[in-house]
Amino acid sequence: MAKLLTFVVLTLAVSFCHSDEEAASAAKLLFSKQILNRYLVEGMDINIRYSLFNVGGSAALNVQVADNSFSLQDFSLVGGQPKFNLDRIPAGTNVTHVVVIRPLKYGYYNFTAAEVTYSLSEDANQVQIGYSSEPGQGVIVPFKEFDRKFSSHMLDWAAFAVMTLPSLAIPFLLWFSSKSKYEALLSQKDKKKDH
Repeated sequence: MAKLLTFVVLTLAVSFCHSDEEAASAAKLLFSKQILNRYLVEGMDINIRYSLFNVGGSAALNVQVADNSFSLQDFSLVGGQPKFNLDRIPAGTNVTHVVVIRPLKYGYYNFTAAEVTYSLSEDANQVQIGYSSEPGQGVIVPFKEFDRKFSSHMLDWAAFAVMTLPSLAIPFLLWFSSKSKYEALLSQKDKKKDH
């Protein structure tokens, strides 16, 4: 009985290890979606990076990425493609893709996950489906508000200088006028003493 129990336990352990090796050798993609901008501003470019990491033991084939979260009413596409295909991602490698969009409106926006589909082998009938990390809700700030907070305000400083100039120039001119008169009187007194 003890030998039979030992045999059953060893058989289960070997089959369990064998199934783990098969699962470890399959392609596994980790997929992240990141917004690279610190501030999201109406009418200014937003960079979005998609990163795919193959942590499995074999290549992921026929990789298709689709991000349908940017509607044409809210965003214009500046560079890159939100839907792209890759023939293969070898085991232990990563792929990065960047898309540049420009928001047409300001307000709250929910940045949802992108979808990835891939095959584990060339003859596989089943397609793996996965989703990226989800950046979540973001605020797209109006351009006027962003410009008010972060511009150099050169026009404001020039207006400030022009407005403060009279309050500095008038006392200076009065002082310079009295100083010139005083120096003129001193020079006349010195000339009288010399004669």
